[in-house]
Amino acid sequence: MDVGGKIPPAARDRRVVITGCGLVTPLGLGLQANWEALLRGESGIATITRFDPSRHATRIAGEVKGFNALEFIDRKEVRKMDLFIQFALAAAQLAVDDAGLRPDDLEGERTGVIVGSGIGGIGSIEETHKVLLEKGPDRVSPFFLIQTIINEAAGQISIRFRAKGPNSATVTACATGTHAIGDSLRIIQRGEAEIMIAGGSEAPITPLGVAGFCAMKALSERNEEPARASRPFDARRDGFVIGEGAGIVILEELGRALRRGAPIYAEVVGYGMTSDAYHVAAPAPDGDGAIRAMRRALQDAGVAAEAVGYINAHGTSTPYNDKTETIAVKAVFGPQARKVGVSSTKSMTGHMLGAAGGVEAAITALCLKHQVMTPTINYEFPDPDCDLDYVPNAARPAELLYGLSNSFGFGGTNGCLLLRRFDGA
Repeated sequence: MDVGGKIPPAARDRRVVITGCGLVTPLGLGLQANWEALLRGESGIATITRFDPSRHATRIAGEVKGFNALEFIDRKEVRKMDLFIQFALAAAQLAVDDAGLRPDDLEGERTGVIVGSGIGGIGSIEETHKVLLEKGPDRVSPFFLIQTIINEAAGQISIRFRAKGPNSATVTACATGTHAIGDSLRIIQRGEAEIMIAGGSEAPITPLGVAGFCAMKALSERNEEPARASRPFDARRDGFVIGEGAGIVILEELGRALRRGAPIYAEVVGYGMTSDAYHVAAPAPDGDGAIRAMRRALQDAGVAAEAVGYINAHGTSTPYNDKTETIAVKAVFGPQARKVGVSSTKSMTGHMLGAAGGVEAAITALCLKHQVMTPTINYEFPDPDCDLDYVPNAARPAELLYGLSNSFGFGGTNGCLLLRRFDGA
């Protein structure tokens, strides 16, 4: 068994907890709206309104509804930011507020930010390219580059909160948010920060973004039934549904969190990251990279697989991913695999790409705190290749101590986070 990826014993003494969550998703804005929608098994997927999708093979998506950037950002600053940066700032503010952090709690070198994106400012790139072609280079906005560069989300967040500690941006496709949280865990464990603002943001629902995934034949074409289109692990799944938004969590050193009486959702106890080294888009058929990432997260925490009661699956609703993830879960958990609840919240949010890991880590923490597993909706037709307990169609109460959150991205990049229910000890 691979035992790589462990951290030094001294660093393990610094425990890290989640004290705040900020969610901007197709299910709503803020933690409560999202949690209630998840428990209801509500879909956030509908026909695209952001642009006219009539020429696209896929005309549905998980759009964020009711988002007003001016509720979070000054009017003069909004035009300097692509939508993915706006989502990130909003989610960061929601997370900070949820954690009960004051401005002076965050200011200085002991607070850092790692917030990434899989694609970044593709909407601003499309719009600016049109301006270049139609009006010439002199009409390109001076804000174009800072609108589109992926690390500007983390940069804007650090500026807002005057967080002068470690600042970075992960860009690892669908594993972005998970890697941001895992890397932030390591920074706190090493003693380089006390608080990290971590997660991912994405705004890919543009003509080019959707067309690109259509060209790959990656998206569902169930256009007449948008709410039923994302159906992870179901035998009639035909592709993922693209989503947008942001998921950001506040990671805090446990002692500091306890001293200020912070709310604690869960403890982050394990992190694993690997590469398939197989294909630019398809997962390794035997699940090798996913297997090793899950095992590394478990070994990092010193936790046996039998202790895990819930997995928030990557579960994209594509034929290959869901089959491969099932193979990987069986390899890691053995006979225990069929006793673990394995649900995909992408059935409700769609696939938020670089934001998915941040959103799903927050959801996993909520599942542990509230002792309930969120469902996989639209699970109607069992697939012989996907034969685990996918918590079909309805949330389920459960006694949970550990939960695993999986993210597997294009390029074969994998990330897994192991969370533990916090019981005050």
